[in-house]
Amino acid sequence: MTTRKPRPGEVHGVEYFFADEEEFDRLAAAGELLEWAEFAGNKYGTPRGPVLSKLAAGVPTLLEIDLQGARQVRATMPEAILIFLAPPSWEELEKRLRGRGTEPEDVIARRLAAGRIEMAAEQEFDLTLVNTSVQDVCHRLIALLADAPEASRFGRSPS
Repeated sequence: MTTRKPRPGEVHGVEYFFADEEEFDRLAAAGELLEWAEFAGNKYGTPRGPVLSKLAAGVPTLLEIDLQGARQVRATMPEAILIFLAPPSWEELEKRLRGRGTEPEDVIARRLAAGRIEMAAEQEFDLTLVNTSVQDVCHRLIALLADAPEASRFGRSPS
């Protein structure tokens, strides 16, 4: 869920659930978000119910969240396996952000500042995957999810 406006081609309920500030704040206050954070001037969060339903059904569940959210998940779900998705280099991260052409310079600057903080927190995660390409990192994540019963080798039970 996010308070940011949809980018061209994004569909409500597919890429994100888009909400205004009031709705987002109501859900956060009611404890209906598993985690949430403010990033680059917008709020992002994960609705709690769908995640807990999937986990209860034995379905390994992947969340795409930032450092603040990962810390919240670690605090409330210590059995979760946290995977740090790292760029191949700082230069590549900056190139990718600028190459999108969807963000103004002030947003890019905020994202880069946040990126420095996030990269310094890599040791808080159980595993690191370097995002050399979306396809490669997706294959590695799918393999990790498929092997979720084997996740105990990383020191945590599967989630």
